[in-house]
Amino acid sequence: MSKDKARYGAEQIQVLEGLEAVRKRPGMYIGSTSERGLHHLVYEVVDNSIDEALAGYCTHIEVTIQEDNSITVVDNGRGIPVAMHKIGKPAVEVVLTVLHAGGKFGGDGYPISGGLHGVGISVVNALSAWTKVEVKRDGYLWDISFARGLTESPLKKIRPLEAGEETGTRVSFKPDHDIFPDTVYDFNTLKTRLRELAFLNKGLNITLTDKRGEGKQEVYCYEGGLVSFVSFLNEKHQAVNPTVVSIDGEKNKVIVDIAMQYNDGYSENILTFVNDIFTEEGGTHLSGFRSGLTRTINDYGRSAGILKDNEDNLSGEDVREGLTAVISVKVREPQFEGQTKTKLGNGEVKGIVDNIISDGLKEFFEEHPAEAKAVINKTISASRARQAARRARELTRRKNALEISSLPGKLADCSEKNPDQTEIYLVEGDSAGGSAKQGRDRRFQAILPLRGKIINVEKARLDKILANEEIRSMITAFGTGIGQEFDISKRRYDKIIIMTDADVDGAHIRTLLLTFFYRFMKPLITEGHVFIAQPPLYQVRKGKQVWYFYTDESMQSKLDELGRDNNSVVVQRYKGLGEMNPEQLWETTMDPENRTMLQVHLEDAVEADRIFSVLMGDKVEPRRKFIEDNAKKVRNLDL
Repeated sequence: MSKDKARYGAEQIQVLEGLEAVRKRPGMYIGSTSERGLHHLVYEVVDNSIDEALAGYCTHIEVTIQEDNSITVVDNGRGIPVAMHKIGKPAVEVVLTVLHAGGKFGGDGYPISGGLHGVGISVVNALSAWTKVEVKRDGYLWDISFARGLTESPLKKIRPLEAGEETGTRVSFKPDHDIFPDTVYDFNTLKTRLRELAFLNKGLNITLTDKRGEGKQEVYCYEGGLVSFVSFLNEKHQAVNPTVVSIDGEKNKVIVDIAMQYNDGYSENILTFVNDIFTEEGGTHLSGFRSGLTRTINDYGRSAGILKDNEDNLSGEDVREGLTAVISVKVREPQFEGQTKTKLGNGEVKGIVDNIISDGLKEFFEEHPAEAKAVINKTISASRARQAARRARELTRRKNALEISSLPGKLADCSEKNPDQTEIYLVEGDSAGGSAKQGRDRRFQAILPLRGKIINVEKARLDKILANEEIRSMITAFGTGIGQEFDISKRRYDKIIIMTDADVDGAHIRTLLLTFFYRFMKPLITEGHVFIAQPPLYQVRKGKQVWYFYTDESMQSKLDELGRDNNSVVVQRYKGLGEMNPEQLWETTMDPENRTMLQVHLEDAVEADRIFSVLMGDKVEPRRKFIEDNAKKVRNLDL
């Protein structure tokens, strides 16, 4: 290394001015510049309007996707302040151009809000090609515009407000193509989040309009609030207690709102929110809910004589089987773990939620004894199944990593023991398993062939699931355990790769596996350990030249290039992995240097839960409707 290259002095220290830092490292502020980050821009603007609603000033929010994929958000709140700020700029300009500027750091502007750091709308402005803001307040319509975070047209009065005209804010922005590779908004992605916000804010009217193509519009307003939310989440299930339990209360300025209902399924679905922000990782409000729920059900079960004296107490796992619940807390000074706000840390919230759920649920049980009995009988049935599952689970446990004999017999393990450097392929059938075993790099690639289709875990209890040999093989091979005992630090592989045939059966097996991972090993998905292999659909040969293609379009394009009348061109369609020899399978699908894989992400927990219930649940009608709605999107259908 030359002395010039090694030089490191004061001149190497850069200071990024204004919003430059956001454009330089957008991922720090919005997570990524992928489709997820693109939609996050909308949520940041909408969240400001929601904060106005939480403060009691906003009743209507309109979100519009314009024809050019720009976004307009309009609310009838108080309007962003336009008066001169002490730094010498109008407040609205400060809010949009200065990081860590906002009305949520203290004071009376927003007693409760989701925004805490003052970075939201300024980040949107920084990452947009243009931003235009119109404010109705102080008797006038005001206008200001920006380009890539810089003020383009300063604040000016446009006209006086007419008599009876509402105050409010209108924000329009166009994501910058230099930042986002894809700037096309997905209507359904926005719809899911806006519908969720309407559920969480009882009576708030939210409109989503798409002006592209044929155009469409949806309006969300739920007077039932969280009760409507739980009914929506449970509409694909049969309810155990027909009445949705609604509990609310306030203590020490913490507002708690809970709705819950049991269904005849076996999965728990508990969604938690703090100031309307989805806390994916839970936190103290979830801990309080769980402890209060378990204690109250045990106490009532004993006092009502449903739970016998000689029976053990019900566990937390038992009382949450088949439970759908939404917990929403409003906290004045929430302490989140990190900017992502996925876990609540306020210690005082746990006891408050515990007390409110205990008192509310006890009251509900006393007023609805028949429904209380049905709920507790379900939890007792879950407890008995858990006892049976415990015995089955013992078969899937490895005492330590050295006990190779306890691994499933059909697993072709790798020689590398460092889990950060290994991967396991779940392969459909022995034929493909044979090719994969021969083609793999045995140093770091393990192969587990699965015979037939695994059990649909959406329709079965844990004891039945653990009786399935293929499921047990996977649990044992992964080493993590499942459900409440899941421990990701004990995983034996970094990547779990689903490799199935490119046909209907392969897609079904893939869906069954994803359902199992989602319901019993969710951290594998959320932490990015699950992948779907992409074997090629076609091989095109001309003499000694060989090409592989993963789509019909790319294959057809190659045929056009080579000439369709050329008899020396041979096309092979791969329907099954077993049709490939080991060398081809390695070269196209398993070689880290050449392969294409899809990483499985969890974009929206509410929608994911709904889709799994629709596709894999007991009710036929929702599945039929899903098929009818999506029939035109089908590709590679077996005929």
